Amino acid sequence: MKITIKELYRRKKLVMITAYDALFASLFDPYVDIILVGDSLNMSFYGASDTLSATLDQMIYHTKAVCNGAKRAYIVADLPFGTYTTKERALEASIRFYKETCADAVKLEGGRERAEIVRYLTQNGIAVVGHIGLMPQFSRSEGGYSVKGRGEEEIPKLIEDAKAIEEAGAVMLVIEGVKEGVAKLITSQLSIPTIGIGAGRYTTGQVLVWSDMLGFFEKFKPKFVRRYLEGGKLVRESVEKFVSDIHSGNFPGEEEIYK
Repeated sequence: MKITIKELYRRKKLVMITAYDALFASLFDPYVDIILVGDSLNMSFYGASDTLSATLDQMIYHTKAVCNGAKRAYIVADLPFGTYTTKERALEASIRFYKETCADAVKLEGGRERAEIVRYLTQNGIAVVGHIGLMPQFSRSEGGYSVKGRGEEEIPKLIEDAKAIEEAGAVMLVIEGVKEGVAKLITSQLSIPTIGIGAGRYTTGQVLVWSDMLGFFEKFKPKFVRRYLEGGKLVRESVEKFVSDIHSGNFPGEEEIYK
């Protein structure tokens, strides 16, 4: 049965994972609550140094693919950088997602300054997931990636941002790269679910990028990532065996030949 936002609200713990294609979406779909088609694909799929060059057409293409593979999970698609500089642009981009894919919600980064856009989208029938804390689309303007909430002066703003996004009508909030105690405090003051990534143990749910979690992205491993598989190593070993079998004449064998 397809998971709806009402069903997510009834669950005590939520599991989110990223996916970018139908194959992996179909593998994850029976187990997770939410699939995020994240602009992280720009780094893990396209090999870019950040998320900023992801385009709306690319995001829609990958969201279509994920929707083809996942029939059960709630699907959230990232609005890429530059598509929600105004509420009108945000609505135009969101309408494309809704018309061209089966995405359940769109996600955008920003706090109080984005509240008007969130409100405008929800008033026009778009479900919105917020995103505060460490925001990858702000990486260049902020000079890189840094954990938020370490300075006492940052905490009131993070709480204010979270409340503003909730009050604007967001259905969920992603909290990224925030000290655990701060993320716990934010979660306790909201009625909507929070999804943590590098935000400790006390958010409603957790999300990881699939290629980080399964060990396919090996350039670096963030502190908050737990690897459940050494995928890159397994792929290399398998390809080496394939090459060896061809060179030795072991492949194809009797069982792989039509007669």
